[in-house]
Amino acid sequence: MFIGAGTVINVAAIAVGGLLGLLIGPRFPERTRTLVTQVLGLFTLVIGAKSIVNGLSAALTAQVGPNAGMLIVLGSLLIGAVIGSLVRLEQRLDGGAEFLRGKLATKSHASTFVEGAVTSTLVFCVGPLAILGSLTDGLGDGPQQLLIKAVMDGFAAIAFASSFGVGVLVSVIPVAVYQGLLTVLGVLVGNFLAQGEIDALTATGGVILLGLGFRLAGIKKIPVGDLLPGLVLAPIATAVVGALR
Repeated sequence: MFIGAGTVINVAAIAVGGLLGLLIGPRFPERTRTLVTQVLGLFTLVIGAKSIVNGLSAALTAQVGPNAGMLIVLGSLLIGAVIGSLVRLEQRLDGGAEFLRGKLATKSHASTFVEGAVTSTLVFCVGPLAILGSLTDGLGDGPQQLLIKAVMDGFAAIAFASSFGVGVLVSVIPVAVYQGLLTVLGVLVGNFLAQGEIDALTATGGVILLGLGFRLAGIKKIPVGDLLPGLVLAPIATAVVGALR
């Protein structure tokens, strides 16, 4: 396959899954659609927890020391939360989706358009497979990771679209841009992150996924969009701490 094929297939899977969700979603009662979303939230919690465990790895410990990995993740999230809240990142995500809602949404789906666009975008972009898979594809090692992600995202899009409506289809735009840029970075820069830095990023993304899981399951609506700067800060902090050791 050509470089970038993984992202193309991933976007296509989300679009097909979203369309299927729109077709079959109205056939289910509201309680069924709500339950499907809650189950997806619980599964997101599992994926987030697994990412945290995998991210707090031997490679991260070797780079920053035995006690610094958890503190780097915590510090990255705290500073990222401050930055995200100050620039109102979550509100800006909502605002962008509101603009698209006015252009694309029908009355039947208008009330859930923003939630569907923002939630699905975060689920499809925050996970470690989006980052690692795109970089691996750019490095010429094949799209296998993104193919796995495409299957997961396709089924998730069915569930999201059946609950939230047409807003889920908007997520293909940020997914294509986000993963496409990461693939280009992989091509141009090569393996520019050490394994410990990747693992710190993975663990930080796992915590964000936990927050998103709580949100989907209806437990607590955490503004996870404001935490996204932590994904940039985690590998930077890891590199700095590793250099100072």
